[in-house]
Amino acid sequence: QVQLVESGGGLVQAGGSLRLSCAASGRTFNSYAMGWFRQAPGKEREFVAWIRWSGDAIYYANSVKGRFTISGDNAKNTVYLQMNSLKPEDTAVYYCAATTQPVNIVVLTLRSVYEYWGQGTQVTISS
Repeated sequence: QVQLVESGGGLVQAGGSLRLSCAASGRTFNSYAMGWFRQAPGKEREFVAWIRWSGDAIYYANSVKGRFTISGDNAKNTVYLQMNSLKPEDTAVYYCAATTQPVNIVVLTLRSVYEYWGQGTQVTISS
């Protein structure tokens, strides 16, 4: 089993920054990739970014590209999401997720690929 715990959410003004963290424990040595997703009220959970634990591949949703940066610290078993130039439309609950399956990277944007999920952290951007 893999346990994921997110932190770092909060309330900031538009244009501000936040850094989310996702600490993984358990069978992390088997984790293949980590992803960040978000869910706004009344909307489906959507992909934000993923990183392969080897660090050789990263991918972002178009809506956050150039503003968000995903990174990982293998020594700490932690994945980060640095969010800059935040907009009100970034308001959502942010979830991290992990998969242990060495899938083709093209499917890492899909929720169904991820076996483990954190509890989520609220991010609210005021205009």
